[in-house]
Amino acid sequence: MEYKNISVEVDEGIAVLKVNRPKALNALNVETLKEIQDALRELARREDVRGLILTGEGTKAFVAGADIAEMKDMGPQQAHEFSRLGHETLKMIEEFPWPVIAAVNGYALGGGLEIALACDFIYAREGARLGLPEVTLGIFPGFGGTQRLPRHIGRAQAKELIYTGEMLEAQRAYELGIVNKVCKAEELLEEAKNTLRRIARNGPLAVKVAKELVNRGLETSQEEGEELEISAWANMFASFDQKEGMGAFLEKRPPQFKGK
Repeated sequence: MEYKNISVEVDEGIAVLKVNRPKALNALNVETLKEIQDALRELARREDVRGLILTGEGTKAFVAGADIAEMKDMGPQQAHEFSRLGHETLKMIEEFPWPVIAAVNGYALGGGLEIALACDFIYAREGARLGLPEVTLGIFPGFGGTQRLPRHIGRAQAKELIYTGEMLEAQRAYELGIVNKVCKAEELLEEAKNTLRRIARNGPLAVKVAKELVNRGLETSQEEGEELEISAWANMFASFDQKEGMGAFLEKRPPQFKGK
């Protein structure tokens, strides 16, 4: 499928989705968000995909935020629709069936950091800058930043970053627990791919269900989350992958998982 504002490539089970608006520092507008949604739906249906990397075209920006030129003259109803579209897009990223890595190759500001926070892991290049600077524009994060950032780094740290609009260097974001790994620019994409390759060697059904459980557990009490885990864990023992994985271990051979 052809897109105007993004590009999508799949190689050896790993999909790479790039926001491709480098002249606008890969800023998000309505059209781009809708294209990301279309691509996510298509990739989720593909049987050959086992992981996804989100990144930005060029060397300056991952996603530098929402498109201010498009937002400037919005009224409340348009803003509501835009925020809803952003939330829906990020929820699709969060609920993508396979692991998702944000490869932050430059500025990840506002909606850009919010996209990254919806991913399973964030890898950032040295010198990349991340933040939620919306308050400097007279608004605040509208694509889930007020909800996801506190879940990543705790309420007090999140409040300080949101209230001040401060931008962080990648290393500081790593120290706070926002970023999983800081990489050299030329190694960023390959580091993300290597992680997805390692994950793909494991039981795909187990990885998929584990992701669902972690995500759902964050939305419920620990007791309810544990009940979900018990039920899902028991159901794994009806799967081919469980029999294959344990059989291979006992027979001292590599497992041949099927995701069933």
